[in-house]
Amino acid sequence: MVTQKSKAKLPTKYGEFTVYVYEDSTGTQNLALVKGEISKDKAVLVRVHSQCATGDTLFSTKCDCGEQLEKAMELIGKEGGVLLYMQQEGRGIGLANKIKAYSLQDQGMDTVEANEKLGFKADERDYSTGCKILADLGVHKMKVLTNNPKKIEGMNSLGLEIVERIPLLATENKDNKEYLKTKKEKLGHFLEGKGVVK
Repeated sequence: MVTQKSKAKLPTKYGEFTVYVYEDSTGTQNLALVKGEISKDKAVLVRVHSQCATGDTLFSTKCDCGEQLEKAMELIGKEGGVLLYMQQEGRGIGLANKIKAYSLQDQGMDTVEANEKLGFKADERDYSTGCKILADLGVHKMKVLTNNPKKIEGMNSLGLEIVERIPLLATENKDNKEYLKTKKEKLGHFLEGKGVVK
């Protein structure tokens, strides 16, 4: 179960959103930012974004998270839609373990090998809470901003209809080059093309 705990207007540089806080049965709180009206008959632009303290908040160039978040907010700000900001740091392994994984990457492992060395799967995320939040907001059909096929599979299996996948490509740099390569080769992410989506 998810419960809506609070709601307010949130002005941003990408326009004014309505921000909701949802709490699940474990007490974990996640954010939903909504721009415009949600109609059950129209496909809604959706981004399910996993929290990344290093990339989103501290502007790390080691991953593509911050750039993807900004681009998603820009696109949803223009078209309307929903951005879910989920507490799933480090693909679900938590902040401390993510930094341990960073240390292992500094020693030569890739992001998948590091997670597995710490005793986790390559990706520990669960999309059921996000799907419940989307359903509560009235979303039925979606155009999803993602490069991740597992995210599409997970959301489709939970009863939401995905009518389109829109790529969300980040700019390659010397710090994230191997990370992006691993996402493509080991996690099956769609990273065709270069640069961000216009």
